[in-house]
Amino acid sequence: MTGFGSADGTVLGGRLRVEIRTVNHRYYNPQFKLAFELAGVEGQVRERLRQLLDRGHVVVTARWVEAPPSDGAVAVDIARARQVVAAASELKKKLKLKGEIDLAFVARQPDVLNAHSDGAAAAAWSEVEPIVAQAAQEVLAMRAREGRALAKDLTARLDALEAGAGAVAERAPARLAAELARLKKAVAELAAGVSVDEQRLAVEVALLADRVDITEELVRLRTHLAACRETLAADGAVGKQLGFLAQELLREVNTIGSKANDASVTQTVIAMKGELEKFREQLENLE
Repeated sequence: MTGFGSADGTVLGGRLRVEIRTVNHRYYNPQFKLAFELAGVEGQVRERLRQLLDRGHVVVTARWVEAPPSDGAVAVDIARARQVVAAASELKKKLKLKGEIDLAFVARQPDVLNAHSDGAAAAAWSEVEPIVAQAAQEVLAMRAREGRALAKDLTARLDALEAGAGAVAERAPARLAAELARLKKAVAELAAGVSVDEQRLAVEVALLADRVDITEELVRLRTHLAACRETLAADGAVGKQLGFLAQELLREVNTIGSKANDASVTQTVIAMKGELEKFREQLENLE
């Protein structure tokens, strides 16, 4: 599920901004882009978010809006400065360029001026925790809104599957009668006037009726649909459980289709499989 949250707060005398972004992922997969001073609290941030987010690709960025005060000194790398001046002079000469090599140009070059600290202060978790918590709550609120929209769509898919099951159940008696009539006609044509053992025919009819009966599949299908509705109404992460139930729903729908031998039922089964595919696709976005 997608989510975004940000929060600012005072840390080490500076202003720190924490941003949390989440997108769907099968597992909890955090990625951190933290200021150097926060290296010591990365583990605590990781565990806090693990408690709040069961799964998802989570990107946490913490940067200074206002840098904390520094008591470090600035060091000059004379050797590096000389290299810069020499290289620039050679470039000017070979390319016949105009202009002077001044202090501003040299000072802007990498590694000429370096800030050093006698020991950068490490941020305390007690300072960082409230900022992370506020940003995480915004993420959870956004994910909750998306979750409600997804639940509404998934419920509509379940309604369509329920309607399909009802249509199949309604057609079942006529389908069975048609199948039995077809069998009797085929036997009569094959017998070609020869007397048929009615008792033997009755046994074959009973066996056929058992093979094509879909009552058990419809009962299990409706049981799984009810379980999906209960799961959607529950609190917490439901994506994995719904994924398992979707597999069971597909199993029953496929079995009904294999037993159908009826154009009307086959069309309904195809429509149900389409709804199930959309249902499973949406589950990829649900925690």
